[in-house]
Order: sequence, then C-alpha cells, then structure tokens
Amino acid sequence: MVILQKKVAGLTEGTLDRFVLRARKAVGLRGRVNVLVTRSEAVRALNRQFRGKNKATDVLSFPAACDSTSGKKGKLAGDVAISADVALQNSARLGHAMSAEIKILALHGILHLAGFDHERDNGKMARKEAALRRALRLPAGLIERVQIEPVQSARLRSRGMA
Repeated sequence: MVILQKKVAGLTEGTLDRFVLRARKAVGLRGRVNVLVTRSEAVRALNRQFRGKNKATDVLSFPAACDSTSGKKGKLAGDVAISADVALQNSARLGHAMSAEIKILALHGILHLAGFDHERDNGKMARKEAALRRALRLPAGLIERVQIEPVQSARLRSRGMA
C-alpha cells in the first residue's frame, strides 16, 4: 500500500506502488511493503519515537515483526516512511525530478527491509543499490551520493569554484 500524504509532481500512488513492486522483486524481498510519503514533521516524530533521534530524515524503514510461533515474517515485509520535504530539497540540489528522488528513497528503504545496513556492511548495500538503481533507471543512489558529494565538493574548492 502506498499513501501520498504530500502530493508529488509526476507521481501517483499507483505509479509508486508499481515501482515498489518492481524494486521489491529486484531486491528479492518477499512480502508487501507499505510506503508513506509525508511531511518532515511526521518523519521526525517517527524518528524520535522509534530511533530516539529528534530530527527529520529522508527515509525510515520498519521491518515487520516475525511471527512469535514460527519465527518467520508474514505477508508484510515492512513499512517505509519518506519525507517529501527532504526529497524536494535533494531533488532540487541534485537536479533531478522529485518523483525520481522518492523512488530512490523507496529503493533505499526496501534494501534496509531486506536486511542491508550501509553502516556495517563494508559497501555491500552501496554496491547493490548502485546496481539496482541502474537496472531501475534511477539517478544516483542515496549511498552513492553521500560518498561522491564530498569528493565533488573538494574538487570544486580546489578549482576555486565553490
């Protein structure tokens, strides 16, 4: 299920739902993924409540709990919450459509639901995200941007352009 609490130009709930299905299959994630696109204030509240961090962020992932008797996940893989406000800032800064940014963030969240963790996996998630981004025809991925931007900024500064 996809809920667009904040409207995004060029993106409907149906379009994003179809993308999430393609991304989920590409990642190899079983189970449904619910996606909420909302305001930064709502994402900040979720981040504070579930992660203890009182700040807005671009995307949060919430894996579904395992069934206590079988130890397996049910038909729901988890939930992803995306800040439309942060997506708008990112898309403007990086020069691509906000609808593409929402998809990049959804893919990133789906990878987390599949068990990837870019903070602890020595680049495994970054490589997977980059490959999937190309396969799904998306601009630079979230992890890739974080790694590339400091290098680009340093180059611009060295040339006197920043």
